[in-house]
Amino acid sequence: MPAAESQHPEQHPSHRPLGPSSRSQVPDFQVMTILGRVAELRAAGADVVSLCAGEPGGGAPTAVNARAAQVHSSGRALNYTPTLGIAPLRQAIAAHYARWYGIEVDPARVAVTTGSSGAFMLGFLAAFNPGDRVAMARPGYAAYRNILTALGCQVVELDAGPAVRFQPTPALLEEAEAVHGPLSGLILASPNNPTGTMATREELAALAGWCSARGVRLVSDEIYHGVTYGDGAEHGVCAWEYSDEAMVISSFSKYWGMPGWRIGWMLMPEDLAPAISGLSGSVSLCPPASAQYAAVEAFTEQSYAECDVQVAGFARARALLLEHQDRLGWTDAAPADGAFYFWAKPGAAMLQRYGTSTAYCEALLEQAHVALTPGTDFDTAHGDQYVRLSFAAGQRDVAEAIERIVAFQRG
Repeated sequence: MPAAESQHPEQHPSHRPLGPSSRSQVPDFQVMTILGRVAELRAAGADVVSLCAGEPGGGAPTAVNARAAQVHSSGRALNYTPTLGIAPLRQAIAAHYARWYGIEVDPARVAVTTGSSGAFMLGFLAAFNPGDRVAMARPGYAAYRNILTALGCQVVELDAGPAVRFQPTPALLEEAEAVHGPLSGLILASPNNPTGTMATREELAALAGWCSARGVRLVSDEIYHGVTYGDGAEHGVCAWEYSDEAMVISSFSKYWGMPGWRIGWMLMPEDLAPAISGLSGSVSLCPPASAQYAAVEAFTEQSYAECDVQVAGFARARALLLEHQDRLGWTDAAPADGAFYFWAKPGAAMLQRYGTSTAYCEALLEQAHVALTPGTDFDTAHGDQYVRLSFAAGQRDVAEAIERIVAFQRG
């Protein structure tokens, strides 16, 4: 065959053109895109106040950093660990549940993962089949929707607005099943991202009971536990206080200030544990080794105390935002019981000027060098009217951002 012909063979009729799969066609996570633009502006010399990502400004506890330095300076090879994590870390996580919630957890039911994102991927793969319907509150974390979509699941969004404090309810679930058919799963986030609202004990008990009665898998995202506000506020309510059929997912990224360490965990329902173990060995082999060794030190008395100091700093930043909300002119704000986000509309005048929260955020970043996240990441129906401000960076950055935003809006 001539060389020219061999380079362009006739395509077989059954072959499809090369290209990305249909399951991969999920939208970009705008937070990461905005962070990329922040990096570009800073590289060009701009002084950018970044309040777009949930990145605590204080960093990891002292003992965690010291242990990581020791691990990396020891000359010891960082080889693979057991698939579900090293035994000391799984034991420490189990002990944490006894400390905070009074729950006895078998360390064998703890899976250490590559961040909470790794836990969601493993858990969703283990629990749901393509075509299964999984419900989540809207507004809610975009990665739930995107991962489920990529796995071929049908995402059922519950329009959980201010009337139900942005949390799912049994009534909303009943309505969803009446429209879409039986559900296979429910994702609950308390505190919620982006609103910061929390389900009460009674509400979580009702949701866990509803799921158990109908054979619906409850997936409880508890990564913001410990970051809560108000007199007598609990760390959060763990779903396993009501049902160990739930999949509980958490992380060192928020309360412990370790987002870039990429270390999280899952409390595995007993029936899913073998599947999660098998999948983990193929999907990730093991979580980051050095992060595992260091994370054991996150559960010392000193580390808890340091994290509580950081949470007190989040509380001061939150109070500053609430104090200046009228100056900002922002409306329809969520109460932010926990986490470190302020979810609100940027005001009628700003929406009239810019049309959408995306355009508002773009102009604010380029002109005033303040990075926020438009609500479209979190709410596919109403998000173009909302913004999410993360006050995880601390009071000083929030104070500077407020002044810049007020000046920008007057311009």
